[in-house]
Amino acid sequence: MSGGGRFYSGFLPFLALAGALSALGGCGDNTSAPTAKAAPLDARLSEVYSRTCFGCHTTPDSGAPQTHNVAVWAPRLKQGDDVLLTHMAEGFGGMPPLGQCAECSAEDLLALMHFMAGPAAHESDPKDAEK
Repeated sequence: MSGGGRFYSGFLPFLALAGALSALGGCGDNTSAPTAKAAPLDARLSEVYSRTCFGCHTTPDSGAPQTHNVAVWAPRLKQGDDVLLTHMAEGFGGMPPLGQCAECSAEDLLALMHFMAGPAAHESDPKDAEK
């Protein structure tokens, strides 16, 4: 198999665990909306973002949720990482499977998604910089 095979072989145990954990999702009182922190990308993921995500996620006419548009990402984040990871792996709407990133692992895809869903660095809470 090519690079995508590595992803799927590593993805299946994650999906099984995520499914089991999602059964617990109704436990407790979680009324707050999930948020993403825009963690800076390392050099490798920055290159991947530029090559595979940037074109659509910075072009409003593409229909893709725009990078750092927290309000647009909020309802997606409410679905949970396991659902979003499945959408990224299989493709969803106009997004191709794996977002055209055959070399991406599940962790890579989640890091890229949380980067795009979080606020831009200049919009982050100044208190976070002190931590």
